Amino acid sequence: MAMTVHVDVVSAEELIFSGLAEIVIVPGEMGELGIYPRHTPLLTRIKPGSVRIRRPDQAEEELIYVSGGMLEVQPDVVTILSDTAIRGKDLDESRALEAKQAAEETMKNRTSDLDYAQAESELAQAIAQLHMIHQIRKQVGH
Repeated sequence: MAMTVHVDVVSAEELIFSGLAEIVIVPGEMGELGIYPRHTPLLTRIKPGSVRIRRPDQAEEELIYVSGGMLEVQPDVVTILSDTAIRGKDLDESRALEAKQAAEETMKNRTSDLDYAQAESELAQAIAQLHMIHQIRKQVGH
């Protein structure tokens, strides 16, 4: 039997995932973090992107989009807290494309630094969602 770690992915609204994993891959601020069971304790910020969870009972990875947030790692528990977390299969490509286009337009026509920073953040989130949608398509073989 493979070693596992308990993983909780929580958004502001709900618990998105709770279960065992052989490895969790998280988009950290400085790059992707691979978390295996008995990992050294860690607390860090995460950036918008996909959390990949390899479960012991499934061949396909569980994909969850997070908009950023915090990652806490303990030897037997990984907790991901994010303002927004969406199961990969629930992402809407047309909505992500619209958000990307709106953010790019706002960045072109900026009226203040605050508008630009907000648009830049929204653009990063839309790009991360689109990237995850493409990852899911690769998994499924489309």
